[in-house]
Amino acid sequence: MTTLRAGWIITLRELAHWAREPWGPIFNLLFSIMLLLVFGFLFGGAITLPGGGDYITYLLPGMMALSMMFGVESTATAMANDARKGITDRFRSMPIGSASVALGRVGADMANSAIELLVLIVGGLLIGWRITSDPASAVLAVLLLLLLRFAVLWIGIFLGLTFRGEGATTAVQVLVWPIGFLSTAIVSPETMPAWLGALAEWNPLSATATAARELFGNPTGITEGVLADAAIWLAIGWPVLLVAIFAPLSARAYRRLRA
Repeated sequence: MTTLRAGWIITLRELAHWAREPWGPIFNLLFSIMLLLVFGFLFGGAITLPGGGDYITYLLPGMMALSMMFGVESTATAMANDARKGITDRFRSMPIGSASVALGRVGADMANSAIELLVLIVGGLLIGWRITSDPASAVLAVLLLLLLRFAVLWIGIFLGLTFRGEGATTAVQVLVWPIGFLSTAIVSPETMPAWLGALAEWNPLSATATAARELFGNPTGITEGVLADAAIWLAIGWPVLLVAIFAPLSARAYRRLRA
């Protein structure tokens, strides 16, 4: 059996689990919607964007990027649980490629991410967000968001295989929350202290959020700096770099697993 075919079968296994127990993906989606409503309607009236523009149209692409980051927690937890329960060792005993298990998990999570993005886009349109660019640019924005998710999934897989049990969840929470909020997802870096804004600008999440805003035709909240000139290229380069680092590390962690 080829690696891709085995990965597809494992993807179907993960999707079947979600069909029987859909509450995990549903709660992740509801959490993203809750953050959108809180920041958009509770705090949004107090936030002014550099360069002008409506805050809701600024926030939506940022929340999409943030949701791509937050989903890594479920990936790490699922991989850690499979490793702890011996399920991963059963896969290792089968005549399938060593990458099949990770590819299966990535395939299932990417399908879930596409659905999550669709729901956020529809929800955003219902509360007044608009896409003012051409369809090709909007599609590219969605692809960049999914590329970010693809990259952070490999981080989740690596952490899940390295830290078993509750350690994986804790490691991801410690990683995701600071990175998620120290970015341009919710506020412009130009409203931050200079040193903090510089850190936010070089956050991979910031590159994707800013590039998505550009491509959707929304205000970016950026008037100068590296994101004003090269957000789209950074939104491609950062995920490629993360995959290049964490995919081999994930493969190494998988090979070194012990029951």
